Amino acid sequence: MHRRRRTALVLTAAIAAAAPLLTACGNDAHPGAAAVVGGQRITVSQLEDRVGEVRAAQRAAVRDDAQYQQAIAGTGTLTRDTLHTMVLDRVLHRAAQDAGVTVTRREIQEMRSGLEEQAGGAKALETTWLQQYGIPPERLEENLRLQLEAQKLARKLGTDTNRPEFWKALSEASKDLNVDLNPRYGTWDVQKSSRADAKTPWVRDVSAAQAQAQQNM
Repeated sequence: MHRRRRTALVLTAAIAAAAPLLTACGNDAHPGAAAVVGGQRITVSQLEDRVGEVRAAQRAAVRDDAQYQQAIAGTGTLTRDTLHTMVLDRVLHRAAQDAGVTVTRREIQEMRSGLEEQAGGAKALETTWLQQYGIPPERLEENLRLQLEAQKLARKLGTDTNRPEFWKALSEASKDLNVDLNPRYGTWDVQKSSRADAKTPWVRDVSAAQAQAQQNM
């Protein structure tokens, strides 16, 4: 595997550990908001729209109702997972901006091309990201930008994503953004280094999915 792609896959597993660094008080000060990040609301409507994108992609990818219901059953925490992704995206982007990190369109395309080669084509890659991580095709490049920002941020800090310096940058960004999560979607548990009632499968299981994709080639 190409070194850049291998590094990116390692990063995705590491980003999951950053989630507990986000802080949230979760109150009713922002009615209609699923979360507030940097004073900007992620509304319940926006969250529902994002979840709807995934459900529509799942519906289009299967042949019958039974397969669709199975896909839904396998993503029962989709709403919380999606909100987690939306919040983490903003926090990481802020940390990258603070460090002067940018990601170009060309870099995203290069990563996508490499992953498509591994998966066996563009459609296979989109299917993998949808099934394994709940990322619909129209959000794939946003997700790849997230991975690249994490990789470049670590480099800029002269560290890697399993080192305290990286986590500190994300923690500082989340504090600056004053993340406020609606408790109906879960809470951040810093002491246990986990998020209650939430998972990030698209971050945690990338390596396994890529191994599976390679086996199917």
